[in-house]
Amino acid sequence: MNGSESRAGPGGRSSTYVTFSLADETYAIDVLQVQEVLKVPDITPVPGVPDYILGIINLRGDVVTVIDARRRLGLPMREPDEASRIVIIDVDRQNIGILVDSVAEVVQIPEDAVDPAPAVGNEQTSRFILGVTSSGDGLTILIDLNKLLSDEEWTTLREL
Repeated sequence: MNGSESRAGPGGRSSTYVTFSLADETYAIDVLQVQEVLKVPDITPVPGVPDYILGIINLRGDVVTVIDARRRLGLPMREPDEASRIVIIDVDRQNIGILVDSVAEVVQIPEDAVDPAPAVGNEQTSRFILGVTSSGDGLTILIDLNKLLSDEEWTTLREL
């Protein structure tokens, strides 16, 4: 497949994704769930939450929970820097922030260019992967946000 192709073949469908980086890898999430992208503000810690939850921020009067995508995906921790961003996503009509290393671009990915998630990593992290696609820049890992935010700890926290 040619990585420069931006449209699906005849009758094929494509979806739009926001790409971001974590630990020198490219990830993508459905653009329809992305509300906005922010520079990293002060995050207020919340005691007694899972370690991947960094805390909360005030976003124009709304309290938004922020998770660390690196911790959630089992990647090595890193302190935020100038390139780090918080991607505000909408999950079940609730805004959630996800800390990422940097946000890259919005891309169209044809459905037929997405391969099933490979059996790599551990079951804990591989269940968050929707699929992978390759381009001239390497692999892009598609993240299933609903699975990323669906475990019992997270569901309990969202109900608080």
